[in-house]
Parts: sequence; C-alpha cells; structure tokens
Amino acid sequence: MLGGSISGGRSNVRVVVVGDRATGKSSLITAAATETFPEEVPPVLPPTRLPADLYPDNVPVTIIDTSSSLESRGKVAEELKRADAVVLTYACDQPSTLNRLTTFWLYEFRRLEIKVPVIVVGCKLDKRDEEHHMNLEQVMAPIMQQFREIETCIECSAANLVQVPEVFYYAQKAVLHPTAPLFDHETQALKPRCVRALKRIFILCDHDMDDALNDEELNEFQIKCFNAPLQPAEIVGVKRVVQEKLPQGVNDMGLTLTGFLFLHALFIEKGRLETTWTVLRKFGYNDEIKLKDEYLSIPFKKAPDQSLELTSEAVEFLKGVFSTFDTDKDGVLRNSELDDLFSTAPESPWGETPYKDAVERTPLGGLSLSAFLSEWALMTLLEPAQSLANLIYIGYNCGAAAALRLTRRRSVDRKKQQTDRNVYRCFVFGPKGSGKSALLKSLLGRPFSENYAATTDEHYAVNVVDRLGGTKKTLVLREIPEDEVKMLLSNKESLASCDVAVFVYDSSDEYSLKRASELLMTVARRGEISGFMMPCLFVAAKDDLDSYPMAIKDSAKICQSFGIDAPIHISVKERDLNSVFNRIVTAAEHPHLSVPETEVGRSQKRYRHLVNRSLMFTSVVAAVAVVGLAAYRSYAARKNTSS
Repeated sequence: MLGGSISGGRSNVRVVVVGDRATGKSSLITAAATETFPEEVPPVLPPTRLPADLYPDNVPVTIIDTSSSLESRGKVAEELKRADAVVLTYACDQPSTLNRLTTFWLYEFRRLEIKVPVIVVGCKLDKRDEEHHMNLEQVMAPIMQQFREIETCIECSAANLVQVPEVFYYAQKAVLHPTAPLFDHETQALKPRCVRALKRIFILCDHDMDDALNDEELNEFQIKCFNAPLQPAEIVGVKRVVQEKLPQGVNDMGLTLTGFLFLHALFIEKGRLETTWTVLRKFGYNDEIKLKDEYLSIPFKKAPDQSLELTSEAVEFLKGVFSTFDTDKDGVLRNSELDDLFSTAPESPWGETPYKDAVERTPLGGLSLSAFLSEWALMTLLEPAQSLANLIYIGYNCGAAAALRLTRRRSVDRKKQQTDRNVYRCFVFGPKGSGKSALLKSLLGRPFSENYAATTDEHYAVNVVDRLGGTKKTLVLREIPEDEVKMLLSNKESLASCDVAVFVYDSSDEYSLKRASELLMTVARRGEISGFMMPCLFVAAKDDLDSYPMAIKDSAKICQSFGIDAPIHISVKERDLNSVFNRIVTAAEHPHLSVPETEVGRSQKRYRHLVNRSLMFTSVVAAVAVVGLAAYRSYAARKNTSS
C-alpha cells in the first residue's frame, strides 16, 4: 500500500502559535516562511501563509502569531477558538517555560474548550547548554499521557534552521490526517470505528468473497486508493512483513482481514497516518469515520405531510441480510448475530432511544424478522439519511432512489379518500395514568405491569399488523406525554406527520375522560387551523375496572359532538384489546373518515359554504344577464337589418 494522500477536502489549515514571552514564536514563524533567521522581529507578526506546494498534501498553511501580554489574553482566546491546530512553544534554555505548559497553558486550552491537536515545540535548541540537557521523550511521555490533545513534540532551532519546516508539517498533518479517530495510544490498537470501516472496505474489495485479498484484489485496491499498481515483488514484500509479525494475517488465498488491519496499525505506528486516511477517504469516509453527506443525499423534496419508506427492493435486501446473519437459522437474530451484522457500520444504530425499546424482542433480547424490519421502518420514518447510511454500511449499493420511496401527501390522500402508505404513524395522547404506555407495550406483546412510571420523554412502539387478505402494515405508535402536548402543538407543522391520533382515557375515572376530551379539542382545533387534520379515535382503557355511572353515555356524547367513531374499550391487563391496532390501521387507511370537527370549525365551514353559494349565485345571475344582453343585442341587430 504505497502512494500519496488525500487531504480530506480542506483548502487551508489555520495554525495558531502560542506560548510564554520570549520563547521564540515570531522567530520560528519567520524562519519557516523565509528560511532565514531574523535578527529582529516585531512583537507580533501579521498572519503568515506557507504555500500549498511546501508540503506533500498541497494544502496552504496560515500561521497566526500571538502576543503573550496580559492585555492580549482575550484576543489570544479568540484566535485559539478559530484554530485548526495549535503550536505551543517553550524555550529550551528556560526550563520554567516548559513547566508552564502543564501549570498554565494546557489547562487554559481545556478551560477555553479548545478541541484541536496541539504540537508542543521547544524553540532555541541551539541555546541549550549541557546544564539544561534533557531526554525529550522521557520528559514529555507523562505529559502526553495526561494531555491526550498533544499530537507530538519536537525541538527546533530557528537560528540554525533545524527542524523548522517539520513543526508546521506536523501541525498540518495533525489536522489533515488526525491520529485520534484512528488509534488509541493507551491500548496501542486501532479504534473500534476505524476497525469497522476498514472491515467494510476489506469486504468490498474481496470480490470472490473468500475472506482474503488475492494478488489481483490487492492490486485493484492499490490502484483505487493510490492510482498506482503494486509490483509483484511489492505484493510479496507486503505479505512477508505481515506473515513474519502475524502468521494468521496471510493464508493460501491471500491477505486476511486480520492481516489487513495489522498493516494499517503498522502504518499508524510508523507515523504514516496519511496512508490509512487516504484509504478511508477514497471509500467515502469523513474525519469522523462516517460516510460523507454527499453519499447520503436523498433526491426527494419532502413536504411536511409526506414521509419516506423503504422500497420493496430494499426490504427484500434486508430479508436476505437477515437470513445470512441468522447463522443458526432459528428465525431470530441474537445480539451477537446483530452485532456481526452491523460490524461494518460505525456502531449499532439501535442501541439508544428511540430505537432501543421500540420493537418486540424475544426473552433473550433477539429480533424476529418482523421486529428487524420494524426497526428499519422506524429509522426510515424518523431519520431517512441514517437509514440510508446503515443500508450502505451493511452492503446495499443501489443508491437512495432505489432504497427509499416518497409517499403521497396526506392532504391528497384525504381528497382521494385512500392512501398507498405501508407505514402509519399514530400519535397517542391522553392524561397521566390513562394507560398510554400500557397500550404501546401491548403492541409489542409485553405483559401488563402494575408498576406505574410516568413517561417523560419521547417513546415509540413499532410492530407489523396483519390485515385481512394477508397484507401487512407497519404501525408506529408515538406516546405524547401530557406535559409535552403544548410544546408539540406550538410547531404549526407538528401534526403534518400524523396519520391517525388516539386519545386514551381511564374508563373508570371521570376526570380522565374530561381531560382526554380537552386534549381532543386542542388537537382537533390545531388541525383545523394548520390544515393538517387526521382521523381520531377514542380509546377507553382499563375496561376491567368498574366505570363511573355515566361513563358510556358521556363518552358517546363526546364522540358524537366531534363526529368521530364511538370509543374502543380495551383492557390491557386482561389482554382484551378489541382489535384496537387493526382499527387504528383501518382509520389511517381511510384518512377522510372520523376526522373530528370542533364547533368553531363547523361554523367556519358553514360560513365558507355560504360564501361559496353566494358567489355561485352571483356568478349565475351575472351569466344570465350577460346571455340576456347578448340575446337582446342580437334581436335588435336583426330588427334593424329587416327594416
């Protein structure tokens, strides 16, 4: 693996030089720019530019000099916050300035939250006498252990032009080819995300899928990354180096994944980070070792009431992936199998909310095919770019247009009185303690629990609902905590993504019904104002408890007043769900039915009808008058002609 490097798309590197007074900052900068030692320098130099062709990466470097005076402390802080890298100087003939690195400067960087690589530079090497002689590696090792932001240390002499260009080469290199994302110095190993990316690259290059890169595959890899082939002797040499250090890195078929990873660790240990970065960047990775945004652009302009779903082609691909990684063929992906499936992604995408507890799992935490596809449906609905990225990470290579489909606008669905969606999003509203969380858990087949804990954050449940005729629809329930309703509705487009809304109340509690009806009123009115209306259902939960005397009559009256279907009575505790999820899907499939109307909405609707009728009547009268006038003129003309 030989060749040049890719700089990651940067057009300039900004390096800020700081340090105590008289440590040689300005002389260092002048010597780097002019290759001469200045006898006199101003207190602070203006910005200095090193040309692009000075270093192999062909990226110019802008060097910012700073003052060490107390009055300039604020300006220095501003410059540090704009830096791509920092050169921190001490004077080799003044040990006190070396001590100041750890007693002031490095802690100051942390206080200012400077998160860029630091190059520690000892200046005035020519002035160090025998009395101040020191072993740089021995002195700096504990400091670098404590301050991981230090990329490297170097000593130089501007007067003798010793190692001056190297200072800014290391600073530039630390920005263009950073160590931190790739390698952990403490464990002396590649970082997990780097290993995952290199594993994906290895698999992409292993065309015959024999778990090894043969000579032809190695050559193709070399040409793709470095635009130059490997000579046969070089291929032999690479394999020999690996085999000597790591016998399992090479087998009869070629270079194994273990050997491929070993080579990159070796490059990094030898300071050749640009080699690994070039490989990563050629395969589309950014500095965070994730795919660049340009690989994840979605070619659809989405309206607020549209959503993205996986295409049937993408779903079939995922079914194939599921089958491949279900090694024991038990119809379930165990955690280890799931980890293996996502071992070429930066991390498993479902380890955190909202995905972590959103689908049905086996007692041992595994995922059935249905649950696996449900996770993908949720990720595509909430984060389509993330879904696309993970499809690519696990081997899908057909692009966004083949993976994702844009649904029709919900407003159009209402007019056409039908929808072609496969994934329905349902908002679940209701007062505290009404049974919202229990409803979500029942969608996932989880047992009822008497332990009550109020939901305070966003919570999803997703599962496939079997329909008559053998079709399947994916239902996504989103629980809206009562305290979050006001904030949700403050966004005028908040209801645009909702296919159906459910209002849950405790059928044994009169206040719960009253509060649910108030929430229905609030949501229905917001829908009327914003134009994003949706079918709504009333769900009478806890039907196993005794209801209060007027419960059935009151709830029926509320539903009638809004023009929606009668309440659906359920008891999660007794597992009597009354086909509630099928009924939610049915409501979503008929977006023009069970849409609530408030009294204000009805009045406005009547007014609009009246205005429209008046305009129509006026138009008809005007049309009759025009026709009559035309007929009279025609009659008059004929009469004059006959006379």
